[in-house]
Amino acid sequence: MLSGRYRVDSLIGRGGMATVHRGYDLTLGRTVAIKILDRELARDNTFRTRFRLEAQAASRMAHASIVRVYDAGEDLEDDPAGGITHTPFIVMELVRGRLLREIAAEAPLSADDAARYVDGILEALEYSHRAGVVHRDIKPGNVMVTDDGQVKVMDFGIARAVSDTSATVAETTTILGTAAYFSPEQAQGEPVDARADLYSTGVVLYELLTGRPPFVGDSPVSVAYQHVREAPVPPTKRYPEAPAQLDPIVMRALAKDPAQRYPDAATFREALDAALDGRTMSRRQMTNLTDELYGEHRRAQNEIEHTFAELSSDNGVARTQSGPPTAWVWAAIALIIALVAALAFWVIESDPLDLRAADTVDVVDVTGWTASAAERELADDGLEVKVSTQPSDSLPEGTVIETRPAPGTSLELGTHVDILVSDGPLMAAIPSIIGGTEDAARKALDGHDGLQLGRIMPTNDPDAQAGTVLSAEVNGDKVAEGDEVLEGSRVDLTVATGRVTINDLTDMPYEFAKKSFEDLGLTVEQTVDDGCEAGDPLIVETQNPAAGDVDIHSTVTLRVCAPAAEANESGTSDGAEG
Repeated sequence: MLSGRYRVDSLIGRGGMATVHRGYDLTLGRTVAIKILDRELARDNTFRTRFRLEAQAASRMAHASIVRVYDAGEDLEDDPAGGITHTPFIVMELVRGRLLREIAAEAPLSADDAARYVDGILEALEYSHRAGVVHRDIKPGNVMVTDDGQVKVMDFGIARAVSDTSATVAETTTILGTAAYFSPEQAQGEPVDARADLYSTGVVLYELLTGRPPFVGDSPVSVAYQHVREAPVPPTKRYPEAPAQLDPIVMRALAKDPAQRYPDAATFREALDAALDGRTMSRRQMTNLTDELYGEHRRAQNEIEHTFAELSSDNGVARTQSGPPTAWVWAAIALIIALVAALAFWVIESDPLDLRAADTVDVVDVTGWTASAAERELADDGLEVKVSTQPSDSLPEGTVIETRPAPGTSLELGTHVDILVSDGPLMAAIPSIIGGTEDAARKALDGHDGLQLGRIMPTNDPDAQAGTVLSAEVNGDKVAEGDEVLEGSRVDLTVATGRVTINDLTDMPYEFAKKSFEDLGLTVEQTVDDGCEAGDPLIVETQNPAAGDVDIHSTVTLRVCAPAAEANESGTSDGAEG
């Protein structure tokens, strides 16, 4: 329990500085997601401050395309050493769906599907940027797609208000984000604005269309260098089946110079929408656009490669030159040194980078993924995968519960990894009890391993004998024989009393009273009071039994007042027949 209000349930996911759990808000009675800062990091005031800033930034985001933050706090407990243990946490909306990372891993997407997901990301960014918040870590792993197709951007934990992105903040914070989705300015440790998010969104669009980011490498340093210095290959050249009409959209979004990108998320969305209905660029137009955006980087890249080739002889001895290298060579060398230094700072202050030998791999956290996507991801990493199932009340069928070994464990290629997949909750079938007797239903439920007898609710029914089970309910929903419910459910029974309720219909017209009782399955007998004056209406003087519950199919006797003339005629007629 956190703050005496939030119950912490099963683990959903694990990040660099926090874990996310399914939880329950006891005050409001709703299921939530709870992000809890790692206990080791929670001892550091700096990390706790960053975590609190995350909550403050995210709590301002109230939009359908952004995972909502409900509450934030810090749970304090006395530790055995006499100190205080800090447990900062954030309470968020629980989103049911799939990570965009899982969807992207399955296969390259069509133009319409890729545009739909990216448009959802841009819609969220359009809102957050207006609020003055830059996300700084847009990537498929931070985007959820709900079961009904709604895109939701999550984890504004690396976001900072645009007004706070001063030189001081840039100098005192680590380089944050993920190298594959860095903007060039992030890779160089420079202050960033909303256009950095648009660059990262362009990387996501590229990956959705081709199946991989535009820049990959053996280390984050090499990937970061490519973001800064190398021109991306158009999506159609990477994956010929990619929609050509989106090539210029991607290339504009990935411009090295922020001024050459889309100025804001709204403009990006408009261009994306127009491209779906527009014509494909000609080869010459595409070449001109690429030269406009990346010509300088292409030339610099070629010159660097050419110069370093000249600086090395076949035996590795440098050749003599008539003069020093040109200024751009020194600039390139300085840039590489700056990148290495910045990323080394990231290693020290943030999560360690994977600098181990290439014959090992960390187990990816695939908790919450579909079994097929998780199996494919681990197999692609060079691991042997075995799938087993286990019932789960908290995760839907086919969803990964955990991996063994745990996520983050370093393994040699070819090592065996078990993934435990939810088989869904244990279910029990409703036995044949409806229409039978209460005693038979009690015996059936008492002898059932997975069900319990709940409340017995007596009900008057004009057609059912006493003790007949009229219906069964679980959690307020009616169930029938063979329906499957969660194992351990209580089954409430509605049982007939064998009685029916009648009203007092004295002083009412006889025909009305007769029909009312007969509609309840009762038999009506009539007795006539001959003392009524002529012309009086035929009404009920008395009824037996009186108002209340009576046995079903019983008899109600009504004494009615009949006009004297009718009584005489009735008597004469009876005598004549006799």
